[in-house]
Amino acid sequence: MIIIRLDRVLADRKMRLNDLAEKVGISNVNLSYLKTGKVKAIRFTTLDAICKVLKCQPGDILEYVEDEEEA
Repeated sequence: MIIIRLDRVLADRKMRLNDLAEKVGISNVNLSYLKTGKVKAIRFTTLDAICKVLKCQPGDILEYVEDEEEA
C-alpha cells in the first residue's frame, strides 16, 4: 500500500496546508484529501507542483509499505 507522508514534509518545512494549496493552485479540500490518504490517484502535474514548492522528491511524500495480508 502507498502511504502519504505529506504532513511530515509540511511539518519539516514549517508550512501550513493552506499555504501549500495556494502555491500549488489546488483547493485546500483536495490537498487535505491527499494529506489524509483519502485519494486513489494523484496527477503527476500535481505531484510535480507539490515537490517544486516543498523542494523535495516524490519519495519524500509517498512511501510503499507491503500489505500485511500479502506478507
